[in-house]
Amino acid sequence: MGMLSGKAVVVTGAGRGLGRAFALHAAQAGAHVVVNDVDGELAEETAESIVAQDGTAVVSDHSVADPGQARAIMRLCHDEFGRLDGLVNNAGLNYEAVSWLDDPARMRDVVEVNVLGVMYCGVAAAELMATSGGGSIVNISSGASLGQRKLATYAATKGAVSSLTYSWALDMEEIGIRVNAVCPLAHTRMVWASERSLRNCPPERTPARIAPVVLFLLSERSAGITGQVVRCNGPQLHIMGQPHLKAPILERDVWDSDSVERAFDEVFSGHLEPYGLEKRMPPKLRKWTEPLRSA
Repeated sequence: MGMLSGKAVVVTGAGRGLGRAFALHAAQAGAHVVVNDVDGELAEETAESIVAQDGTAVVSDHSVADPGQARAIMRLCHDEFGRLDGLVNNAGLNYEAVSWLDDPARMRDVVEVNVLGVMYCGVAAAELMATSGGGSIVNISSGASLGQRKLATYAATKGAVSSLTYSWALDMEEIGIRVNAVCPLAHTRMVWASERSLRNCPPERTPARIAPVVLFLLSERSAGITGQVVRCNGPQLHIMGQPHLKAPILERDVWDSDSVERAFDEVFSGHLEPYGLEKRMPPKLRKWTEPLRSA
């Protein structure tokens, strides 16, 4: 008996890369799988691989970016398998661009798939899960949400996915739905587009190395775990810290520009945060942290 035996799971963006690995592993763990991808031929190939290994799969070529089609994906799972127990919100777009030269049309496409697509699918799935005792939603976020060069739009969408995960976990616990997110780093098409990413993610870090994390979060073995963002890059596995209010917290009846400036000069200057995945130090602090350069 597999850890997902008898469960019905939807994996979006399952035609290749991480989504394909998640779908294949879910089927191997005993789940009936809806393989969704806007590229129907790729979705068929994934489904054929599942069936060839004695698994059960049906294909969906619906677009997650359309609310009606997102609902149709979830309904397909329920109609085919009589239930919907898990959703892996994996479908996503990515591209590199210098921020001040970014293209509005590409930005909109990424937001529609990476944010609205996650919302549409998650809400449609939760509506069905709520009537059958609950389930598990695993959103695919990214460490890029902390800030990464040339990936501002993508990073923003993945930050939204993490925030959505926290809020959904709060809302849905009472109806038995667990909501977590995974920030994966694996050697996929998205990595190929960036020399920096290729250096940080060698070919041996395959999508298959991330799949066990997703399977665990889909399964009953993760009962009691919700509202978590988990990062896995192959060898490393850890929980991402949630945003928090950082001390000291200053108070006064009314703040004006002068008092704000004094707060930064006298108190906050030593508490400024390094930013981005590279933990870049704010310019105001660099003179204290960077090695002295010889004249």
